[in-house]
Amino acid sequence: MVAKTQNEINLMRKACEITRDALRFAETLIKPLTSTLSIDKSIKKFIIDNGGIPSFLGYDGFPASSCISVNDVVVHGIPKEDIILQEGDIVSVDVGVIYKGFNGDAARTFAVGKISAEKQRLIDVTKQSFFEGISKLRVGGKLGEMSSAIQKYAESHGFSVVRELVGHGIGTQMHEAPNVPNYGKPTDGITIPENIFLAVEPMINMGRREIYLDSDGWTIRTQDGMPSAHYENTILVTKSGVEILTL
Repeated sequence: MVAKTQNEINLMRKACEITRDALRFAETLIKPLTSTLSIDKSIKKFIIDNGGIPSFLGYDGFPASSCISVNDVVVHGIPKEDIILQEGDIVSVDVGVIYKGFNGDAARTFAVGKISAEKQRLIDVTKQSFFEGISKLRVGGKLGEMSSAIQKYAESHGFSVVRELVGHGIGTQMHEAPNVPNYGKPTDGITIPENIFLAVEPMINMGRREIYLDSDGWTIRTQDGMPSAHYENTILVTKSGVEILTL
């Protein structure tokens, strides 16, 4: 984990802009009777057309340019032609972009048509838990202050926090130190230095927190089959505060 120079920060900003715009574009594709593979192909074209490289494609053998995770899939859903979005589903789209050697990473959970009030509350609480967390983040503070705030907010609304998967540092590599948990005590974790990038990504389950890995070696699902939501942004932490680069 190394503080970034101004030139590196500028390149990160550009990678994150493409990531942000790819997610905004993806949102326009989320409709009933649309296959997740067709969405992924469109995201790939968008990233390349805007000067980026899809960082997920081929990462440890991952076969797609985005992770598209429907309902009980927490993360790492593989887009497929036979996975068809249905009215009432929720779907998380996770996108990574490389620009001139630097990475952006972000995710959103979208409604497919009209969804239940409880699914909408899950999406809203997951998103707000991110903002509750980063409000506690400061240079010289403990990373655990953010992690604890995310956990407390999600659990106070009756939801559970996935423990096995965490956020991460980001820069010239998609995954860098430190790990960024969405749970823990305020005294946990590193002391935050100036000018670091973090990918903060609450993964919140409607039911129990336990998860399992599907037989494809990638797809992570809730054990109880209840829906899960995911909200992620790449952020820059400076002495003057937190800047969200993918929003």
